[in-house]
Amino acid sequence: MTNVRTRFAPSPTGYMHVGGIRTALFAWLLAQHYSGKFILRIEDTDKQREVKGSIEHIISCLSGLGLNYDEGPDKPGDYGPYLQSERLDLYQHWAKKLIAKGRAYADPYTVDQLNNFRQLAIDEHRPYLYRYQRPENPPIWDGTQALRFKSEPQDYTWQDEVMGTLSAGKDAIDDFILIKSDGYPTYNFAHIIDDYEMRITHVMRGHEFIASTPNYLNLYQALEIQRPLLVTPPPVLGINGNKKLSKRDGAKDILEYLNEGYLPEALINFIASLGWNDGSTQEIYSLQELVKSFSLDRIQKSGARFDEKRLLWMNGNYIRQLPIDKLYTQVSNYWPVEALDFDESYKKQVLTLIQDRLKFYKELPELCRFFFVDLEVNPDLINSNKKLTALGNDSLKQLLLQVVDKLATSDFSLDALTNHLNELLTITNQPPAIIFSLIRIASTQVPASPPLAESLNLLGKQRTLNRLKAQIDNL
Repeated sequence: MTNVRTRFAPSPTGYMHVGGIRTALFAWLLAQHYSGKFILRIEDTDKQREVKGSIEHIISCLSGLGLNYDEGPDKPGDYGPYLQSERLDLYQHWAKKLIAKGRAYADPYTVDQLNNFRQLAIDEHRPYLYRYQRPENPPIWDGTQALRFKSEPQDYTWQDEVMGTLSAGKDAIDDFILIKSDGYPTYNFAHIIDDYEMRITHVMRGHEFIASTPNYLNLYQALEIQRPLLVTPPPVLGINGNKKLSKRDGAKDILEYLNEGYLPEALINFIASLGWNDGSTQEIYSLQELVKSFSLDRIQKSGARFDEKRLLWMNGNYIRQLPIDKLYTQVSNYWPVEALDFDESYKKQVLTLIQDRLKFYKELPELCRFFFVDLEVNPDLINSNKKLTALGNDSLKQLLLQVVDKLATSDFSLDALTNHLNELLTITNQPPAIIFSLIRIASTQVPASPPLAESLNLLGKQRTLNRLKAQIDNL
């Protein structure tokens, strides 16, 4: 595999979903594996669906993940421009070649006539094929009508690098539109011309394009150009595995994941695992390991389920491996507002305590706010704990008074707190699930917290005692 050139060719329609980025990632990994080139091409020929700012959004998603491309709209190369809307003369050139060969013609029919043809096919219980109504003497194409491909139906068998041997009969082939009446080419025409002109060696795209492949093969023949290798990864499915992933399944835009504090390395690792496996049981890969291991023969044929819980686990794993100084830098925009007046040293101590529990950066305020401000006593925290409510408020009050008496004698060093907490088990004759849970709730007012002794040590003596007394007053 020499001179490998892959591409990612999205339409600028706003949302950059996991399936689209998975296609980009696989194409990028393949190019990286063979020291080839990865190209970004924007397919912006459907102006009605185009969303303002989408091109910048696509570029931000790719750069945010570190999927750097070698050529693109903002990286001129030998085969540009890389916006299809700036390549219209090229499509006209190839369209005229097809007209000269008798393989393209102007579409003379109105929308109403086409709808009547479709309705007739429905009434006659047969599939609708435009070529059955192909005009005998079409007008000369002047650019104001749609230009259609004049197909030559035949049976096809072709090789897909993932799906294997595929085939289709003549009924899969029709006279499709090459250039619309607005002068813009269709995807079916433009991508074939662009892939050829840009020397693309591998075309990676979704399952929905398999049904159109016979038409593409017919067009390749008419143009007398060699097709690239076709690579069709499995679809990314919703969590139930019964349909293609969509926004309704909770999948967010890639930039939204990045903004919420999912690490690019974790997202790449997770997305790469959706339909690809190197044959091992390894789950966590460095980017270098992914590049080295990636190969087309390890892409699976069956659909890959999107499991956000696994993404959370994986992201948390990456966060736990970060040096505290690097983590501190990365979470700089995620601290709760109450942390603004605290110094770097204290905040790093907070991070050290909660690092093992942090799954994505946006949840940082929820996990650490109690280290910076006294939260209001929340009775629901005790009321929702069956073991505590079974004791009754008077007993809980007495237990907390014993805790206050004991901790008041502590210097609040970590060793001293550890010893005093253990002594409280004997003094109160209560198990950890009772006494430690009660202290944790009273001192933090959150349902879960880092290790108790370490948390009290960081909070300090006076703040801890004040919070314990506030809980007593509430009881």
